[in-house]
Amino acid sequence: MTIFEGGPTIAVRARYDEVVSDRWPVFVRPQPGELLSSWTHRLAFANGIAPRPFGRVLGFGPGMWSSSLDMNFQSDAVNILSTHTGISLPELFTMSLKGSPLKRLLLPLRDDGRRRGSAWLQFCPQCLADDAHPYFRRQWRLATRISCSHHQCGLRDRCPACRSRIAVFNQVELVPQHFCVTCGFDLRQASKVSVSPSVRSLDQCIHDICGLEAITSSLLDNSLVRRLLAIPDICRQYAAASLVSLSTSARIRCFVRLVTRPNDWLIEDDDAVVRLWRRSILSANGHAPLIELLADALERKRLRFRPEKRRQPTTELSTLLTAYLQMMENPP
Repeated sequence: MTIFEGGPTIAVRARYDEVVSDRWPVFVRPQPGELLSSWTHRLAFANGIAPRPFGRVLGFGPGMWSSSLDMNFQSDAVNILSTHTGISLPELFTMSLKGSPLKRLLLPLRDDGRRRGSAWLQFCPQCLADDAHPYFRRQWRLATRISCSHHQCGLRDRCPACRSRIAVFNQVELVPQHFCVTCGFDLRQASKVSVSPSVRSLDQCIHDICGLEAITSSLLDNSLVRRLLAIPDICRQYAAASLVSLSTSARIRCFVRLVTRPNDWLIEDDDAVVRLWRRSILSANGHAPLIELLADALERKRLRFRPEKRRQPTTELSTLLTAYLQMMENPP
């Protein structure tokens, strides 16, 4: 019907909820290696909701709801996320920590108030500063991870301004997740934590050994996890303490002492192949150099048996092998 000459025409239409999509207005694409809770925080912010009230949208009460989502992968909450974002349940599952073979090495969801006590999540300030949309990585939940191989610096687990832990789930203001909930400090501005090359190398080797053995499920059957948890006792830094109970700075001090000791504690295993593989990783400072050596060896072998003119490969073999390992660690 027409209200007045030349004015707008009002027509009866179908119900609004029948003509609009179930999808939330803003879609947020998950980043490589991103933690499910990190993506959920970014999703809430992009759609104009602070993390604490967004937890209620997903059916959670007060408390560490987003970290609980990482560990337990509650069906009701992830179904809501999948329905309203279009991201499949398997893709959401790979962002979580549910069923991780490295579960015993994850930092606990607690804050005991002690300065040297663990906090549940770590971060690299320079990674956050480089990100177009700052996000937290799954590997930052591991107690064995104490440095960033890309920026060659140590990780942090607290706001440097107020010493509070990372508690994005408790944010009531509409601000990005890289701002401290307690004091508002921009975590991207935190100073660089210096870590020696030998400590970073040991950190990377342990990460590679755990990752590769998790793929083959051998990590579930051997004593490696128990030895990693006992690192504070092995290096005689914090007697009787478990690695997951310590802050990032305390674990860095453990690694500093650990690099002065022989690596027998890390290499030994009942399986001779496992011992050889661990020794090779430690000798090469990680599996990335081993992949390059393997690629070179395979290429030399190919040239010996095919002396004709070499065809230019479309992809470097080392890149292909690295991508394969990354796919195995984070299956689609």
